[in-house]
Amino acid sequence: MSKRIALGPEPQITIASIAGDLRLVGWENEELLARVDDEQDFVLQQDGDTATITCEDDLSLHVPLRAGLHIQSIDGSMSARGLAGVLDVDTVNGDVAMRDVNEVIIGTIKSDFSLRGAQGDVLVKSVGGDASLRDVDGSLTLDSVSDDLAARSVGGNLKVDVNDDVVVHLEPKAGQEYSVIAGDDILLVLPAEANATLTLRGDSINVDWPDIEQDDGISRVVTLGDGSAQIKLDAGGKLVVTSREDAAGAAEEYGNFAGMMFDWGNWGREMGEHWGYYGRDLGERISRRAQESAERAARKAESAGRRAERHVERKLRHEAGKRHNLKWTFTQDAAGSKREPVSDEERMTILRMLAEKKITSEEAEKLLSALEGGQ
Repeated sequence: MSKRIALGPEPQITIASIAGDLRLVGWENEELLARVDDEQDFVLQQDGDTATITCEDDLSLHVPLRAGLHIQSIDGSMSARGLAGVLDVDTVNGDVAMRDVNEVIIGTIKSDFSLRGAQGDVLVKSVGGDASLRDVDGSLTLDSVSDDLAARSVGGNLKVDVNDDVVVHLEPKAGQEYSVIAGDDILLVLPAEANATLTLRGDSINVDWPDIEQDDGISRVVTLGDGSAQIKLDAGGKLVVTSREDAAGAAEEYGNFAGMMFDWGNWGREMGEHWGYYGRDLGERISRRAQESAERAARKAESAGRRAERHVERKLRHEAGKRHNLKWTFTQDAAGSKREPVSDEERMTILRMLAEKKITSEEAEKLLSALEGGQ
């Protein structure tokens, strides 16, 4: 189902709740275009150039480019691109992927966060998984990241607090402040001509820089160039600062924007080649991180299965009318109606419900037959 609503060039849009995934795209039209599988799942209330939306399934929205957006709750994952207005998000229970946006304010992301291209500031209170960000023109603030962080090309100030490992590539500017706190290791890559005062703290510190002597201490202050930018790094594990271009190349490869997870194992092997003991030890722990990422992927698959089950049940209700204690009735398709095959995801959901004795074999057979009829 597609629905178009005229809103004006700079509307205020509130998305109160999305039961599934949200796909959000900005466009030049002064109207909203909504796409959803079933019209009954979508509700929009409009008052002039303001609109409030709720949806009980996955939702795809095209909105005016400069729309202001407040998103309160998404049960699934979220993607957004091409937005010039402020994007204010309260809670997303799945992943968040953004590209070519403006100012971003987010409360809670319960899984992974990926962003490439933001013209304004980015502020996130909590990320429950990994975070991967690059090309932020404004300041970047991440109050809490549960797993690993990768950041590159931040134009403004930087302030992040990360539970595990951090890789950050900075081009520091005079008068700006950069603060990184990590529960484990930090790799900082700087240009060879960087001007910065580095205040460093970690289990061990390796400043891989021409004319900078190594120090066995757990804290030190290092001045690069005129020291005009302030960089503070606090690592619970090892801390490495380098200008090596090969290190920058290795850092580029760990981020997997498509899969929303990190190829930490490969990066760890490259670290081992460049920094010997430091890299090998870090690589071992990074490999463990890869296993943890696989476990998170399994949890995401389970969550996707639950969403698929809700989707099957919604189709069933539309086909059968009402459902009482998992006792369903079915109607025959009209002659000549178009049929669509049951997806693998829906079929597996029905088989799982049968295995868990939520339905009988007869009900499963009828459900498959009803779903084949489509909507």
